[in-house]
Amino acid sequence: MVAYPDGPFLLRGDVAVLGPDGQELPRRRRTVALCRCGKSMLKPYCDGTHKIIGFRTEPEPPAEPTA
Repeated sequence: MVAYPDGPFLLRGDVAVLGPDGQELPRRRRTVALCRCGKSMLKPYCDGTHKIIGFRTEPEPPAEPTA
């Protein structure tokens, strides 16, 4: 899973997505976008609402230098 900056989580591969009742949700694509802003009308899937509401994520902190 990859967190898309200011957008959804992108889920790739053969992974099941389960609903609140524990039932597997349909997937029509190998890569799906999961809502991260909480405003999608298609939850758990992203419908692009994050763009309309100006959803922003915090930038990733810089990696700690290794010794």
